[in-house]
Amino acid sequence: MTYRLRNLVLAVALASLAAVLITFYVSNYKKNVQHAENNVTVFVAQRDIPAGTSGANAAARLKPVEIARRNVVPGAISTADQVKTLVATDAIYAGEQVSARRFRPVKEGGIRAELKGNVRAIQISGDPHQLLAGTLKRGDRVDVVGNFKVQEEEGDEEKDRAYTRTVLRDLLVLTAPAADPTGSRLTSPAGTVVSAQLALTDAQAQKLFFTTKNGEWHLDLRSVTDASDSPESIESIDSILCDGMRRNNPVCFRRGGR
Repeated sequence: MTYRLRNLVLAVALASLAAVLITFYVSNYKKNVQHAENNVTVFVAQRDIPAGTSGANAAARLKPVEIARRNVVPGAISTADQVKTLVATDAIYAGEQVSARRFRPVKEGGIRAELKGNVRAIQISGDPHQLLAGTLKRGDRVDVVGNFKVQEEEGDEEKDRAYTRTVLRDLLVLTAPAADPTGSRLTSPAGTVVSAQLALTDAQAQKLFFTTKNGEWHLDLRSVTDASDSPESIESIDSILCDGMRRNNPVCFRRGGR
């Protein structure tokens, strides 16, 4: 084979290889373009979904739509069930594609994840003893006990009488106060103020607000297992002195105690 013929054969072989590679590239490119143009189903918000919305409520506000695959956002969900057990951590606006990246497990959703329906969060402040600082923890359940002074007529005079009762029961603690700054709940410095956040209904919030503004109060920590409640009662000086005493006791007889 002459030198010229050898070069010609080599050139033809290289040209053939180049043609094969170009054909393969063009074919693969067309497949990718066609794949990107295929329609797929994604979910979009029918109306605004605020941050903190439960996944179940968010799922009810979604609708499926078909769009080109190339327009799908990262993490786009393909079924509403993917978010039902989660909570929205960012606002999602009407018409926006829903991405799993906008949701987190409920335990990571913060206080807003605890609020549903008529449940509200309210923050109360008091001294470390009132709020069980150092003992109370997030997730605990508490009762609120209040003591109120009421003016009552006795003969021609008006006297203050005190009444105590459990005002609210079984409230969820959202955030607990920091531990007593002195390290001992018996030696807290005067004026020390701590705070806690509680979850309660809007009606309960009114009672709690009234109690903190018009009476003395403190929190009672409930049992973490099988907590139960005693019958409702109102305690006064009469019931404290005469509860369990015989009816013919002279002190209780004069006071009309039980």
